[in-house]
Amino acid sequence: MKLGVFTVLFSEKSLDNMLEHVAAKGIEAVELGTGGYPGDAHCKVNELLDHEQKQKEFMEKILSRGLSISALSCHGNPLHPQKHIAEEADSVFSKTVKLASQLGVPVVNTFSGCPGDHENAKYPNWPVSPWPNDYQEILKWQWEEKIIPYWKEKAAFAKEHNVKIGLELHGGFSVHTPATLLRLREACGTEIGANLDPSHMWWQGMDPVESIKILGRENAIHHFHAKDTITDQPNTNRNGLTDMTPYHDMQNRSWYFRTVGFGHDSKVWADIISTLRLYGYDYVVSIEHEDGLMSVEEGFTKAIQTLYPIMVKESIGEMWWT
Repeated sequence: MKLGVFTVLFSEKSLDNMLEHVAAKGIEAVELGTGGYPGDAHCKVNELLDHEQKQKEFMEKILSRGLSISALSCHGNPLHPQKHIAEEADSVFSKTVKLASQLGVPVVNTFSGCPGDHENAKYPNWPVSPWPNDYQEILKWQWEEKIIPYWKEKAAFAKEHNVKIGLELHGGFSVHTPATLLRLREACGTEIGANLDPSHMWWQGMDPVESIKILGRENAIHHFHAKDTITDQPNTNRNGLTDMTPYHDMQNRSWYFRTVGFGHDSKVWADIISTLRLYGYDYVVSIEHEDGLMSVEEGFTKAIQTLYPIMVKESIGEMWWT
């Protein structure tokens, strides 16, 4: 396994400065944003796509520092009911898949998106209750008319380019749990898998270790984010887990993101890493920083300090003691 970082947290740094910085910290792989919510500070798709010389120079900067690219990421909402928003997300995703193929990057991360509740809707509708029955009707329409048709086409497109799709299981989007990921994967193909982030499991009330087992049995984890979450039980008693309190109002939120080790201790994270290996994941653990209590540099450094000692670097060849 390799320790990586989602470089959006260093968007103010140039590509060269960012690469120097993370390599000096012991990072082995970088996850690069190509547009959408993460931005494209370190990977300009339109400049690199179909441009062999620029791609060669770009990769040399990364490889010369002992780094690899774990994934290209373009999180957006390609199913947004407003056509111009959906088309922009779709365009960035398609270009990113092509670029990943040309660069030899195996995974493109994004969100599943979330449609509206009918053809002329203006905003996404995220049903989270089975009753009243209107929500079931909305959910059925979304999956049959929007979600499955779109991702069936994109899975075939990714397969054509020898790229896997890592969907981040994130609240507010149609694929946000192991069950919804596996539903989409069954309908659209094995090119679709999870970019699994434990932080989103915790705030939805799921155990990430069990989520890894569920997805790992299906070989459905394509990429992994390392981010933590803490739950404030008194606020949860008041607001519930689907808390709409703004992220910046941390004192009153039911939950909020923390850097790795500050929501759950290293034993919990060791169990997560070990379960990933148990179920066949031997790829990159990519640090993501969205901690409202720590600077980027402090949070990044402390995440490394928590993860580095518990990473499984050498998988056993055979059980020599049996």
